[in-house]
Amino acid sequence: MNLAFRDIRHNLGRFVLTCFGLSLLLGVVLSMIGIYRGLVEDALTLARSPQADIWVVESDSRGPFAESSRIPGDTREAIARLYGVSAAGAITYQSVETKYGAKKLRLYVVGYELDRLGGPDKIVAGRSIVRSHYEMVADRRSDLSLGDRVPLGRNMFTVVGLTENRVASSGDPVVYLSLRDSQELQFELAPPAARREMARDEGVPGINTVNTVIARVSPNVEPDLVAKAARQWKHLAAMTQMEQEIILTRSVVERARKQIGLFTAILLTVSTVIIALIIYTMTMDKLREIATLKLIGAPDHTIIGLIIQQALAMGTIGFAFGALFISSVKDYFPRRVILQPDDGLALAVAVLLVCILASALGVRLALKVDPGEALKG
Repeated sequence: MNLAFRDIRHNLGRFVLTCFGLSLLLGVVLSMIGIYRGLVEDALTLARSPQADIWVVESDSRGPFAESSRIPGDTREAIARLYGVSAAGAITYQSVETKYGAKKLRLYVVGYELDRLGGPDKIVAGRSIVRSHYEMVADRRSDLSLGDRVPLGRNMFTVVGLTENRVASSGDPVVYLSLRDSQELQFELAPPAARREMARDEGVPGINTVNTVIARVSPNVEPDLVAKAARQWKHLAAMTQMEQEIILTRSVVERARKQIGLFTAILLTVSTVIIALIIYTMTMDKLREIATLKLIGAPDHTIIGLIIQQALAMGTIGFAFGALFISSVKDYFPRRVILQPDDGLALAVAVLLVCILASALGVRLALKVDPGEALKG
């Protein structure tokens, strides 16, 4: 006879409601971990998609994602001539907001040279950009479709291709433009500002500016050597792909990691308190039954097992339903949620430890019960 099971069946309604509430709480904990994984994956995917080995940026800058960087567009030609470089390309990055239909649309615009590195690595529908002006490739998270015409700046762009899971670390879906179009969007002055600059006899600034130059090196050449050679130009900084990813994970998403980690710890603490209070309340409700068990000679480990088994059952059922719930709704989140088996296993172990810790109050109360309580009227 399992005492824990019989007691749960006796208080089935309260036990089920407690498990339901706990499953929602643990589901939120699991979703927070998944959101962080998705945030990191989005940031790294954008940096990895060009399949570059070297990133060349403005001097004293840590890259186009962490800081502002502006370098001359002809820097690409100089980098392409370095020993070991097999391909190079100039890229611009910028966030824009536009109106499409009746809604606002925030996009992360990537501009690249059509015949060089930096474009979308995989198109799931449509085609890549073939015209030098007014075509774009958009990610599906933008809710744009093939053939849609989207205003950016003073021009209209037609969606000719779609990508998937190309999102900036800010959560904005990525769209790709030709380098010339993106430069006009980012650096060209509006007509009133251009006329003002011309009136000051300073001329209109050129737009042959990019945010970074990426390069791919030959298999038999070390990327560190090419980066070191690029740094010889004092107005440039260069980093390898590995260094760029370290900057992204330790700088761009560091604050989010700390915030999500703190929130997860708070939720686990709340879960511990809830389980402890429920187990303590359930123990108080059966003090006379526990006293009767002691009176007939039941050992302490039987009573302790009764309480711990109830806590473990509560945590196991709550975690299972919470994980099932988040797995079924994760695709509806505005940010990508990545659920990894290792994270789920680690959280399951943490929940079991929390259940054992939370049952301590109930165990302490049960062990203090006097067997004589069973004989009282």
